[in-house]
Amino acid sequence: MIPTRFAAVLAAPFLLLFATSSQADTGQLDGSPSLFAVMAAINAAGYDAGLESAANNPLRQQIRQHLAQKHIACLAELKRFFKAHAQGDPSAELSQYVSFALSVEGPPDFNYRFQANEIPPDVRALAGFEELMAKFYREAEIESLWTKVQPAYDQAIAAYQAPVTQAVLEANAFLRNPTSGYLGRRFQIYLDLLGAPNQIHTRSYRDDYFVVLTPSAEPKIEEIRHAYLHYLLDPLSFKYAGSVFRNRGLIDYVQAAPALDQGYKDDISLMMTESLIKAIEARLTRGGPAKQQAVVDQALREGYVGAPALYEILAGFQKQEKAMRLYYPEMMEAIDLKKEARRLDKVEFAKERMTKLVKAPAPVKVEPTPGEKTLDQAQLYYQEKKLDQAREAYLGVLKNTGEKSLHAQAYYGLARIAALQRDPEMAEQLFRKALESGPDAETRSWSFIYLARLSDAQGHREQATENYQAALSVQGASDKARDAAEKGLKESFKGK
Repeated sequence: MIPTRFAAVLAAPFLLLFATSSQADTGQLDGSPSLFAVMAAINAAGYDAGLESAANNPLRQQIRQHLAQKHIACLAELKRFFKAHAQGDPSAELSQYVSFALSVEGPPDFNYRFQANEIPPDVRALAGFEELMAKFYREAEIESLWTKVQPAYDQAIAAYQAPVTQAVLEANAFLRNPTSGYLGRRFQIYLDLLGAPNQIHTRSYRDDYFVVLTPSAEPKIEEIRHAYLHYLLDPLSFKYAGSVFRNRGLIDYVQAAPALDQGYKDDISLMMTESLIKAIEARLTRGGPAKQQAVVDQALREGYVGAPALYEILAGFQKQEKAMRLYYPEMMEAIDLKKEARRLDKVEFAKERMTKLVKAPAPVKVEPTPGEKTLDQAQLYYQEKKLDQAREAYLGVLKNTGEKSLHAQAYYGLARIAALQRDPEMAEQLFRKALESGPDAETRSWSFIYLARLSDAQGHREQATENYQAALSVQGASDKARDAAEKGLKESFKGK
């Protein structure tokens, strides 16, 4: 029998079982009709960067030859436009057209999806290109061409699908991220097969975060994970700006660091976000502490001065249960500035970076949704042992939001409250509702562990063992969860 205080919530129609998949977490991995059309146009107009590279996708040459054989009335005008907007640097030249492709609604009209005052500066410099693109798209019959090249894009996407999914799952699991960032935002990866090889372009427009990849000998998975970590962490640097700003003195140490981009020397938010990402990448490095420390040391030499302290603090993060979006201010405020001053006084900065990683765009301020705010408040109440307030807040998440990815955490919170209040029947039902609601790895593993402990308390050892084993099978579970499950397999849980 379900107590009255939960009955209305559990009966709500939006609580039906729904399917989730790693594909949904990964965001979109696709080709873009808009980007394809723009890249076809500039290839026809004189974009020859990287043509000699063996890493080119064969489709690039095929498209160039196809377009050269067609009568395209606007081609002379297109060539004049391309020449007039040449950038001396091939990467910068491509970059402005990538920005354009991401700033328009796409074919056939290529109208801007922003208000005039919101158009990015590099796109504003291409004024008039949208009209040229509409002509080129029609005259070159790009719609038909896009349909014909789908097999080439499908093949390229297939090479990225599994490793990108794994990289995103790994990042989400480490940060205990229940969704792909704040709901209503989009992380979108586009493959461009017509650009010069070995490039990665990132953009953050409104609530959309884009990664555009050109052909490469091996999929650029580390760079994608790096960009995805920016997508998840950039909003936190705004939400907790005060906690970040207390470390502003660290930026004084990097003004003469030769390998560091000027943007990081001018903005403590960018510096600390990049330092945190470097520290996370070190923690995710396989091969033991020595290899992880080497990643941190290299980041420090390149000028990311927050990386060593954050790497050390992340060891504590991994041992507790909070998600990064709750732990973030505590982490930033835990940096011992005097200790870091002593460390940084001894650093010899590198003259150049060992490898070229993703250059982060300026982060865009993104506010959490009402559901996320309510969930954060519920978890704070729970940590403060204000169980009645926590229960009402968790119920508020279930009643007042359709953000289904938050429901699993709300059920999990309600289940823990029921367990604390000696209501094992209700706790079991709620932990199972959490498992049915597509939870993140951390919530999933701990739900199984609590179910196992409830079974142990009732003397059902066989059922408890099954749940402990289920917890151990959860990919991306924290070390603390795995330790708890392994301990539970060795001996029955006695409680307190």
